[in-house]
Amino acid sequence: ATSLPSGIFDLDNLKRWGKGKGWCPYYLTRQAINHANILVFNYQYMLDPKVARMVSKELEAESIIVFDEAHNIDSVCIEALSVTINERALEQATRSLGRLSSEVSRIEATDSQRLRNEYRTLVNGLIEQGLLNTPANDAALTSNVLAPDVLDQAVPGNIRRAKHFVGFMKKLVEHLKTRLRTIAGPNGGVQSETPLAFLHRMMNGTSLEAKALKFAYSRLNSLLRTLQVSNLDDFNALSDVADFATLLATYSEGVPKFAIILEPNGTTIPGVTDPVIQLACLDSSLAIAPLFKRFGSVIITSGTLSPIDLYPKLLQFEPRVSESLNMFTFRPCIRPLVITRGSDQMAISTKFDDRGDMGVVRNYGAMLVELCAHIPDGVVAFFTSYSYMESIISEWDAMGILRQLTKHKLVFIETKDVVETTLALDNYRRACDSGRGAVFLSVARGKVSEGINFDRHYGRAVIMFGIPFQYTLSHVLRARLEYLQTHYQIREQDFLNFDALRQVSQCVGRVIRSKTDYGLMILADSRYNREDKRSKLPKWIKQFMNEGCLNLSTDTALQHVRQFLRVMGQPVDQTALQSVLLPLKDIESLAAPAVIQSEGMLTESNTAVLK
Repeated sequence: ATSLPSGIFDLDNLKRWGKGKGWCPYYLTRQAINHANILVFNYQYMLDPKVARMVSKELEAESIIVFDEAHNIDSVCIEALSVTINERALEQATRSLGRLSSEVSRIEATDSQRLRNEYRTLVNGLIEQGLLNTPANDAALTSNVLAPDVLDQAVPGNIRRAKHFVGFMKKLVEHLKTRLRTIAGPNGGVQSETPLAFLHRMMNGTSLEAKALKFAYSRLNSLLRTLQVSNLDDFNALSDVADFATLLATYSEGVPKFAIILEPNGTTIPGVTDPVIQLACLDSSLAIAPLFKRFGSVIITSGTLSPIDLYPKLLQFEPRVSESLNMFTFRPCIRPLVITRGSDQMAISTKFDDRGDMGVVRNYGAMLVELCAHIPDGVVAFFTSYSYMESIISEWDAMGILRQLTKHKLVFIETKDVVETTLALDNYRRACDSGRGAVFLSVARGKVSEGINFDRHYGRAVIMFGIPFQYTLSHVLRARLEYLQTHYQIREQDFLNFDALRQVSQCVGRVIRSKTDYGLMILADSRYNREDKRSKLPKWIKQFMNEGCLNLSTDTALQHVRQFLRVMGQPVDQTALQSVLLPLKDIESLAAPAVIQSEGMLTESNTAVLK
C-alpha cells in the first residue's frame, strides 16, 4: 500500500489499480486504510462491531472521527445491534447447516489435519486464533457482541469440534422454528420477553448452555474460514442466527437493554403471514460507547441535529462543545410557510382523526394544484407514510384533482421499489430541464427524503403534508419508548416529537443546497403552528420564520409565494455573494495543522459552498 500514489481513491479506482498490479483489490484496500490521511465510509464501518473489527480496529486513537449527516445516528446504532429472523431465514439457515455438515465430513475424510489445527487454536481462545486479536484490556475497539470477560477465554469444549458445533446450531435453529410456529398458531399472538426470560426458556427446551451461545458468532466465522467457504452470502441467514444467539447470551443479565419481540405477522402485505422474532436493541449508546472510549475527538454534525440537547442523552456522553449555527447568506433565500387552513378556512391536518375527512383531502389537493400553478420548475411533496400517500392520491384521482395537477406539471411518485423510484427521479429531472415542470410525490423516511438533493430548479418548493410520527403501535417502538422513559427520563411525547421533526427538517432541507440556491418550505398541518413543534426545527430554518409566515390559509400563503419568487428571480448580487464566501487565502490557512482535544462535539450547521 505504501507504493500507492497520492490522490483520492474510490472503490472503483482501487479495484482498477489493484488489478493492474496483480493484487487483490480487497486486501489492497485493507492495507491502504492504514496509510490514508482521510477515510470516508459508511457509519457501519465504525458502529457495527462485526464490521468495525475488520476495518476500523487499526485506526490510531488520535484520529478525528466525524459523523456527518448524523441526525439519525441513534437509529443506526440500534440497527447495528438488532437482529430480525423469520421463517424464510431459518429455512435458509437449515440448508446452510446441511452444507456445512457435508463439508465437515468431506474435510474429515480428506484433510482432517485442518480441523485438528482449528481445534488446537480454539483451545487457546479466540484471541490467539486471530478472530479477536486485541487484548481485552486494550483501549482499541472491542466487540460489542462479546462481553470483555469472554474475550480471553477458550471456546467451550462442547462447540470446539466442527461436528459438535453444527449439531449445536441445528438445535438452536429448531428451537427458533418452534417458537415461530407457536406464535403463528391459533393460540399465538404478539409476545414480548426480556433476553433473560427468552434464554431460560431456550436452555430448558434445548439444554444449550449460555456460555456456548456467547461464542456462536465467532465460532461460526472460525468454521467458515477453516472450511475456506467462498460464497459467504449463502450463509447470511445462519450468521444472523449466530449473531442473535451471541447478543442474547451476552446481554441477558443486568438491566434489560434488549427486548425480544415475537410477532405472528411481520409483513405489511395483505393476506400474507410472516412470523418474526426480533432481538431489538433499546439502548443506542451500546454501539457508539467503544468509540467514545477509544478516540479523543468525535464530532457529530448535521444540518438537522435539533433539538441538540437530546443527543447526549440518547448516546450517553458529555459533549465538550455543543453548538447550533445560523445560516450565513446574503439574502433571505428560504421562506418557511406554515399553512393551517385551506381556502375555505377549514383546518388541515394528517392526525388520525382528521386524515380521512374529505374536506381535508380536498383542501390538500387544491393547495397542491394552486402551488404548482404559481411555482415554476420542480416541486417536491412529502407525505407521512406510503399508505397515506396511496390513499390520498386515490381520492385525488376520484375528485379530478390529479387531472388539474397535470395541466401545470407532470406527476411522478416514489414507490418502495428502488428501480422504479430511480427511473421516476430521472424523468422528473428531465421534465424540469425541459421547462415542462414536475411535481414529485414522496414519503418522509423514504429514499428520496434522505439521499436525494433537489438543488436549483429541481426543487423550488418542498411541501410537507402532515407530521411524520412513527407508527406508535409498533411493539419495538413501544419497548424503546418505555426504556427511554425509565432509564433516561425522556418522555414518550418528547421523543416522538423530536423524531418526527428531525424527519421534517430532512425533507424540507432538500430544497436548499448552495449559497445561490433558494426555495420555499411549506409545512401543511395546523399542528406546525404550535410552539412545541416549531421549536424543534433547526436554528437555520427558524431564523427565516417570522410571525407573518405562521397560521396561513392557502390563499394568504400564495401571496407570500408570489412575493418571494419575484424577489428571488432577480439577478444575484455578486458583491453581496462574495461577502459570505471565504477567500482562497483563508481556505488555505484552514489547512494548517491544528490540535483538537475534546471527548465529543455536537454541531448543527447548514451546508456551505466555499469558493
